[in-house]
Amino acid sequence: MATAEHPRTPNGFNLVPPPGWDVIPLHTGTREAMDRIIRKAVAQLPVDFPKDDIPKARLKLNQEMKKVIRRASAKGGMTLYLPTERLHGFALPVSIVASEPIEIPRVRSDSGPEAVLAALASVTPGAVTRTLDDTAALRSEREVPADVAQGVDVAHRRVEYFVPVPDSAPDRYLTFSFSALIAPGTDPVFYDTLVELFDAVMGTFRWSYA
Repeated sequence: MATAEHPRTPNGFNLVPPPGWDVIPLHTGTREAMDRIIRKAVAQLPVDFPKDDIPKARLKLNQEMKKVIRRASAKGGMTLYLPTERLHGFALPVSIVASEPIEIPRVRSDSGPEAVLAALASVTPGAVTRTLDDTAALRSEREVPADVAQGVDVAHRRVEYFVPVPDSAPDRYLTFSFSALIAPGTDPVFYDTLVELFDAVMGTFRWSYA
């Protein structure tokens, strides 16, 4: 699980979302990104969509986006990735959230991120090691059942990547979370395909040093 040596600590990362997705920054520029996405959605309405209903549709979309953004921000999100174009007429019920780096103390003074990843892997069912831009990362996947008491309104498939920031001091880690809402009766293969899509997106991950 050793993390490859890097010449210096990266100050960010790059991730390439699929075609038809948009990026929403959650610190600055959030409102501007929302407005751009809403304008795009309105422009994609069918030509026979009642003009009098456009303000209502715009308001509903604005409310739904605010809800998703609030949830992502509450979990420490710094960037939200959402599909904003329909795929074969179908709106994908998925999202990707890149969270703020968190600091985790070293297991021992002479240990590094590989020890933290190993410790997490030992208590995380199904966790596997992946390499992202020459950096060892931990990937986990699970189904989260609906539990209103815990704030989970709808069951969903969740996949997470836990990525140490190379040469950071103190040690910092990024988390990338993918969620796909599970509709009753939907073929599980559909969700497997969505997970494969997320894994492909994470395959585009690159550190930024600019």
